[in-house]
Amino acid sequence: MKILITNDDGIAAPGLWALVEELRSIAEVVVVAPDREQSGVGTSVTLHQPLRVRPVKPIVAGIEAYVVEGTPADSIIIALKMLLKDKMDLVVCGINEGSNLGTDVLISGTVGAAFQAYFYGLPAIAISVASFDNLHFEVASRICGLLAQQLAAGKLPPRLLLNINLPNLPLDQIAGIEITELGERSYTDAVKRGGVKAGHDGKRDYYWIVHGEPQSKEDKGTDVWALRHKRISITPIHHDLTSHEQLASLEGVCSSLSQELSSSRLG
Repeated sequence: MKILITNDDGIAAPGLWALVEELRSIAEVVVVAPDREQSGVGTSVTLHQPLRVRPVKPIVAGIEAYVVEGTPADSIIIALKMLLKDKMDLVVCGINEGSNLGTDVLISGTVGAAFQAYFYGLPAIAISVASFDNLHFEVASRICGLLAQQLAAGKLPPRLLLNINLPNLPLDQIAGIEITELGERSYTDAVKRGGVKAGHDGKRDYYWIVHGEPQSKEDKGTDVWALRHKRISITPIHHDLTSHEQLASLEGVCSSLSQELSSSRLG
């Protein structure tokens, strides 16, 4: 089995190498990761400047590793299109520091990289631990190893995207595993002027967007609920963002727009 590993916390992040340590025992592992933290970049791809890539000395000996001066999605594209000769059986993104719950998946670099692999037809896992301090990576690493083995045994679909979040707890304090839906989570963002001269660099004003505390609905069956109840959340996600329940209600709007456009042409 061949597994590609990336993240959005950068090549030196301990969560990435904890994952490598676990997965190297069951698969051939390759690391291709950003050179620095890339949180919040989502599925962003670098199109307006060149991407520099170089091999690096791995923190875990014997692992083929590369660093990319770009986003997590860039790392996946460069890996699959240029660096790797063999087809990958699985792509794992993480282990991310901090959770990726609910609408976080739309901006998460970890999930964005997993989406990129999914777009290429590969099974992908994005995995996060819900803390930034004194992190427990052991359970997250083990979960990925077990899922990889199930995939190799044909017990999982050949193309899937799983978003996994774990409470930052040792195994004996985790209350269970839930298959979940994405919950509702939003932030009260603040915009601040910054810098020595009150947000002016001598030429123009500049600003920082700052995330506030997340506001979440704890509906049972969601990833938010699972984490709050000390459970591991596994959410299958896909690319279809269509609001299917609104398709029928928009049919009338479509008809009205067509009539209005026809009338404007006649006028």
